[in-house]
Amino acid sequence: MGTVISRRSVGGRFLTAAVTGLVLLVATGCGGDGNKAPKERDKPVAGTQLCGGQAMSADASQALKVITGESGFERSGKEYTVPRAAEDLITSDPRIARGDACRVYTPIGTPEFELRITWRRIVGTLKGAPAPKFTVLRMGELALAAADSASVQFACRSDKLSGMASDVHIRISVERGGMPKPPEGDVEALKDAYATVAHSYSLAMAKELGCQKNGGLPDKAVLDPA
Repeated sequence: MGTVISRRSVGGRFLTAAVTGLVLLVATGCGGDGNKAPKERDKPVAGTQLCGGQAMSADASQALKVITGESGFERSGKEYTVPRAAEDLITSDPRIARGDACRVYTPIGTPEFELRITWRRIVGTLKGAPAPKFTVLRMGELALAAADSASVQFACRSDKLSGMASDVHIRISVERGGMPKPPEGDVEALKDAYATVAHSYSLAMAKELGCQKNGGLPDKAVLDPA
C-alpha cells in the first residue's frame, strides 16, 4: 500500500535544503551565481505529470486548476503511480482492500491545498441513498460528485484479477484533504471538476488492470446527472 506523505514533511525537506544551501554560500565567501535556476525537482509540474504521468488527462489537469486555483503542483512521490496502485490492489489483503493512489499538493509558497486520491475494492452492493451533497452521474456502476469530493465505481474482469471473483468492483475516490471547510467557488463547476479527476484516474486504473472494455468507463467524463 502506498505511503502517505504529509505536506509538513515535504516543507521540512525544503527548509533543510534551504538552510544547508545558506551555510554553503557563507562558507564559500558568497560565491556562485545568485541567479541560478532552482533544481528541476523543485519546480512545479503540470497536472498531466502528476501521479506518474498516466493518471491525469488534459481535461483532468484543467479540472485540478478549477479545484485548487493553481496550474502547477508539487511533483508526486515516486510511490504514487497507477502501476503501483494497481499492484497494491491486486496483492492487498481482501479484509482491507483499500489504499492510497496519489496525493496532489499545490506548490510551496502558495495557499496550501491537498487532494487525496484513493482506491477501494467493493464487496456487495451500495445500501441506501448517497448523502444530499452528492449528484449521481452517468458513469460506470456508480459515480458521485460533490463540491469537495467525487468517486467513480466500475466493474473489472481481467486476467490480472484471476484469483478474485469474476467481476471485481473498484471505487476511485477524490477528496479534499485537511480539515473540512465550505467549498469556495461555483459549486456546479467544482462538482464537474472533482468528477473529471475521479474519472481520469479510474480510466487509467482500468487500463492498467486490463479490465474488459475499460470497465465500461467512457473515454471522457460524463457529467450529466443520472
